[in-house]
Amino acid sequence: MQEKLKKTATEYKQNNIMSNILFGSRWLQVPLYLGLIVAQAVYVFFFGVELVHLVSKASTLVEADIMLIVLGLIDVVMISNLLIMVIVGGYETFVSRLNLEGHPDEPDWLSHVNANLLKVKLATAIIGISSIHLLKTFINAENLSDKVMIAQTAIHMTFVFSAIAIAYIDKLMTHPENKH
Repeated sequence: MQEKLKKTATEYKQNNIMSNILFGSRWLQVPLYLGLIVAQAVYVFFFGVELVHLVSKASTLVEADIMLIVLGLIDVVMISNLLIMVIVGGYETFVSRLNLEGHPDEPDWLSHVNANLLKVKLATAIIGISSIHLLKTFINAENLSDKVMIAQTAIHMTFVFSAIAIAYIDKLMTHPENKH
């Protein structure tokens, strides 16, 4: 009987060690999130460069050029928002809680974030970014071939259909129909 207890205790320790290693491996993602923060800083720098370009050349630019630069700035902001969602939401979902309860700046979506919600939010953000790119394409249509415009429209529609599919699958998974 005592041997059986020793064997069970040994198995438990081995399982516990393996569980701790597997669960602890989530911390390997921290450098990835830190890298995304560096990427965010690059976008902030790029935004500043483009803003200075817009302001310094505003009097010599035509409206279409101003619109293209402004859409580029909006694009940078939307990509930056996407980075924040991935950094904060991913860290909160996959690494560790941020413990922001009661913090006045806590985003509303963070309190109920999960992997599926994060996927839907990311897909929606990608559609927004793609929409900005497509709008820039159409504004600059005279300088682009029909082939390029069709390809970009097809890519955008692929993003839209993918986001719809992700949202539908999420709805099926989180809200199964009640069958009587």
